[in-house]
Amino acid sequence: MKTGLSWKSIVIFATVLICLYGMIGIPKSKQELLDNWSRNIRLGLDLKGGSMLVLQVQVQQAFTAEADVQIERLKEAMAKQAINYTAIDRNDPQTLQDAGTIQINIKGIPVEKTSAFREMAAEQLPSWVLTPVSSSDYRLNMKPTSVVELKKDTVDRSIHTIENRINGLGLAESSVQQRGGANSDAEILISLPGLDDPARIKSILQTAALLELYEVKSGPYARQEDALAQNGGILPPGSKLIRSMPRANETGEGWYVVARSPVITGRDLRDAKPSTDQFGKWETAFVLSQESKGRFARFTEANIGRQLAIVLDGMVKSAPTIQARIEDQGRITNMGGQQEASDLALVLRAGSLPAGIRYLQEQTVGPSLGADSIRDGLIAGIIGLVAVILVMLVYYKWSGLNATVALILNAVILIGVLAYFKAVLTLPGIAGIILLIGMAVDSNVLIFERIREELHGGKAVSAAVDTGFKKAFLTIIDTHVTTIVSCAFLFMFGTPAVRGFAVTLVIGLIANVFTSVFVSRTLFDFEISRRGPQAALSI
Repeated sequence: MKTGLSWKSIVIFATVLICLYGMIGIPKSKQELLDNWSRNIRLGLDLKGGSMLVLQVQVQQAFTAEADVQIERLKEAMAKQAINYTAIDRNDPQTLQDAGTIQINIKGIPVEKTSAFREMAAEQLPSWVLTPVSSSDYRLNMKPTSVVELKKDTVDRSIHTIENRINGLGLAESSVQQRGGANSDAEILISLPGLDDPARIKSILQTAALLELYEVKSGPYARQEDALAQNGGILPPGSKLIRSMPRANETGEGWYVVARSPVITGRDLRDAKPSTDQFGKWETAFVLSQESKGRFARFTEANIGRQLAIVLDGMVKSAPTIQARIEDQGRITNMGGQQEASDLALVLRAGSLPAGIRYLQEQTVGPSLGADSIRDGLIAGIIGLVAVILVMLVYYKWSGLNATVALILNAVILIGVLAYFKAVLTLPGIAGIILLIGMAVDSNVLIFERIREELHGGKAVSAAVDTGFKKAFLTIIDTHVTTIVSCAFLFMFGTPAVRGFAVTLVIGLIANVFTSVFVSRTLFDFEISRRGPQAALSI
């Protein structure tokens, strides 16, 4: 008995020390203790204050970008097989609901090349369905399964990119997830606890950083009408108009006629960083991937002396003249300063969004409201804990002290694990802790009542304790497993606050099994060994 108690005591003592170390480390002063606690116990938006944003991914842009890529692949494949055509273009979905209606139109395929074209299209575009419109014209529509996959991939990549941007700014306690509910499959919910500079964060999040490099056909023009007038009132085939970004101390508009499909997009980037030119002006330098640098080199070599439009988020940032062959590096000039150059490099390096985003909603929680929530939560928890302890001591006498120790250890383990996992404590999380007080006591009540029944049945104290724990154990496991399953669903489909509640509850339930079964049993065994197996048990 004593040997068993020794190793059980060591396990309990070591567990407590490890959890305390996770919470406060090894402080050398009171101030260091408070600093360690603040650093290790992370508070959510509702407790720390901050902002919550809702963004909508413009999925239709990802579909048009995908169609443009496939058009270029189709043109290259047709050129290799000497398949002539009159025109290849696509439609232009404008809304989220129309994204899946994207289609590619191919006109003027020679009749004698029909078989070769069909085989080539089936091989090059397996995600698209080829439908004949006439003897020489065809239409390509994306398969329904591919539409679903592209929508999901676009939203997932957007979430990942936004996470990288926020984490790059040191906001590691933030959460980014797809918003639940009907008609919101393209919406993203972002929680930013402790937000220091909301204007800058909103600017970075709203900046889609869709980098595109286009061949300039003509421009700039002062007005959109001037661009059309220079081309007989209509744009040349395979081209489009793009407006330039407004610059400080400049009035009026600037318009460029560019090729319809970009030469390079943000997907082709490998790295980006802020830098300065020879005059000390800030710019953003970028490096292309191995796969795209050959394509860019061939284009620049063939277009020396012509302009190349650098387009960010659908607007021309600059349109420098190509002076020589460029392989894998480029620069974006006209930066307003170091922060603008650094922010642009950050969003490009984190990964360009696969589609634009639209700002829908913002909700801000002040730090004073969070402090009130913490205070009220602590008061509620302390009142509940004191009431439970008093009831347990009155009803179960000195055995109630056993339950009190288990309750305190449960809280220590819970907070320690939250600190180690860097989990975020939210107001619903505090509610979960208060709920755990009742669940932990419930487990002890089950055990104590079983022991009482065995004692009333005439069993010795040692045998009654042993049987009571064995009979109550399966019931405790059953109740905890069902609650954990419910928490799993809350975590998968809930908002960040609900997920915080689920995480806190699951950790507390696992800790409760340890404290109510292992720790409580150890305390009973210690009492029996101290007073003797024949002594009466205060329960």
